[in-house]
Amino acid sequence: MSWFNKFVTFLIGEPKGERARDKKGRYVADDKSTKSVNEAYTDGRTPVKKAKRKTSTTKKRGRGRPKGSKNKAK
Repeated sequence: MSWFNKFVTFLIGEPKGERARDKKGRYVADDKSTKSVNEAYTDGRTPVKKAKRKTSTTKKRGRGRPKGSKNKAK
């Protein structure tokens, strides 16, 4: 994040991420024709998404019988 973005978020504040609702309590969709305003959120700005943590993948075993004494050649 650049120093300018930090300064702007300091002045304006972080987006809350609170979704806008209509009279019946349903979520309101974003109007794609307006690029600068997001109508889906109450403050008009889309909140910043948090980065996901990378998980380590474990090596999967192959299909078939498990290793053991029953798999030995006779």
